[in-house]
Amino acid sequence: MKKDVRAKNADIVIWVFLILFCAITVIPLLFMLTASFMRAIDIMKMPYRWIPKPFHFQNYFNAIAGNDRSFIYLRNIFNSLLVAVAVTCTTIILASLVGFGLAKYKFKGRNIVFLAIMATMMIPFETIMVPLYMVVMNLHMQNTYAGLIVPFMVNAFAVFQMRQYIITFPEDMLDAARIDGASEPQIFLKTVLPNCTPAIATLAVLTFRQQWDNLLWPLLVAQSEKMKTIPAYIVKFAAEKYADEGIMMAVAVIASIPIFILFFSLSKYFVGGSSVYSAGKE
Repeated sequence: MKKDVRAKNADIVIWVFLILFCAITVIPLLFMLTASFMRAIDIMKMPYRWIPKPFHFQNYFNAIAGNDRSFIYLRNIFNSLLVAVAVTCTTIILASLVGFGLAKYKFKGRNIVFLAIMATMMIPFETIMVPLYMVVMNLHMQNTYAGLIVPFMVNAFAVFQMRQYIITFPEDMLDAARIDGASEPQIFLKTVLPNCTPAIATLAVLTFRQQWDNLLWPLLVAQSEKMKTIPAYIVKFAAEKYADEGIMMAVAVIASIPIFILFFSLSKYFVGGSSVYSAGKE
């Protein structure tokens, strides 16, 4: 009887914690969404009105047009999409290849190679930012898509994530494919990769979000307004003298849409991909 009471009390505590955590997460997003349909003067009124009266749809047109009516935000959205998608695709392909090699092929120095890759995770980006910028300058990739994409085509965390997932892949399936006459590329493409959907979905969401929110590197490399990405546009828009709070919220809502679409479309795989963090045994 006492165990049942304790279990119920524990469930209540957990639910209260989850509800509070959910509220802390959702309320700022809800504020951003409702404020994007309000005039600036209505946003500042207290108590805050959660349902706009009336809905001010002009904020979204002004957000896209900009204060100078150049509609550069549309180009910046395209830039962010291109960079984020390109980096996500290359990261998935290269990290899967490297992870497969480190997980399933035994060669001399394999552990040293893996540890060397992991060691790069301890180096802050700010440490290599200036040398990396000099390399981009010398290769004449400044103010180009290549300068925004190439330095981030793969990273150590992605290799670690794919390696940890692939290392749990049954060796019997690989041996069976070899007996059937499949080549090593065919084994990777037709056997291993299709069964890595949870890990790939998790990596896709994390990589896309990281590049979508990347501000520091585009500020260095993208000099012209046409090459800037969404975070750079938001910083510029917020710094303008006549920036309107309602329009700023509309800009933020538009910038958030691709992340929400990607996450909810891959959410069932993203949750399943949590197993990539469990260390495999060799």
